[in-house]
Amino acid sequence: MVNTQLFVSPTWVVDHLNDSQIVIVDCRFSLADPQLGQTQYQTSHIPGSYYLDLNQDLSSPVGKHGGRHPLPDTNNLAKKLSAMGVNSQKNLVVAYDDSRLAFASRLWWLLRYLGHEQVVVMDGGYTAWQQAGYPVTDIIPESQTGNFIPQIQPELVVDMEVVKSRKDLPEVALVDSRESDRYRGEREPIDKIAGHIPGAVNYPWQEVTNSSGYLISQLQQRQRWEPIETAKEILVYCGSGVTACVNLLSLELAGIHTGKLYAGSWSDWISYESTVNSQ
Repeated sequence: MVNTQLFVSPTWVVDHLNDSQIVIVDCRFSLADPQLGQTQYQTSHIPGSYYLDLNQDLSSPVGKHGGRHPLPDTNNLAKKLSAMGVNSQKNLVVAYDDSRLAFASRLWWLLRYLGHEQVVVMDGGYTAWQQAGYPVTDIIPESQTGNFIPQIQPELVVDMEVVKSRKDLPEVALVDSRESDRYRGEREPIDKIAGHIPGAVNYPWQEVTNSSGYLISQLQQRQRWEPIETAKEILVYCGSGVTACVNLLSLELAGIHTGKLYAGSWSDWISYESTVNSQ
């Protein structure tokens, strides 16, 4: 199955519920209540969809460095994807959440990082699905026998040293994806230090969708990035490397393919004394 899209509508998904080439993944999660997403899934989800948890499945344990949501162990994630029936470069994965693509985009980016281009997000999320009156269930689908083989794309991710060495180059743009007041250091509800990486420009991830969780138009996505569209490299970060993926999706929607994820993001940056002292 050749994928030329980045997102699909709930209507498209309901029309493909019985397509054996489609694997649907529920990514609902709440940073404030880490168990909520799993509970919501067990109560009600799109028929046939599997669940991946941000903390347990889409991240690895927190260490001294690497941020609050380090990238997951690739072999562990590959096993979980295989158990969902995902075969590398064959099955189309449809990711959805209920948080304006915050967590669905994390899976979207991770799959591309693992070399699997066959992935889209569901526009509008679970709320749009429910509002359309489409079917839901509490039945957990059985494990499948897929064959997901990671093919890491290292050029899609950067670490602290790379950011530190490249962020001030004229051909490089550094993007902070957090809310503007967090970027300005006026509010910091999660991390120990407020502020932003010197030289970063602010593109809040919530601007990628409207208040109802639907993606803004492709034209609006392009216009959004016009000030930095010519940069040869766009390094994107947020608090922990999760919502930055929404901006990376936006860049792709705008036809800009130079985006890279600073996976550790702000929570990793401030874990190094050298970077903190240079703020």
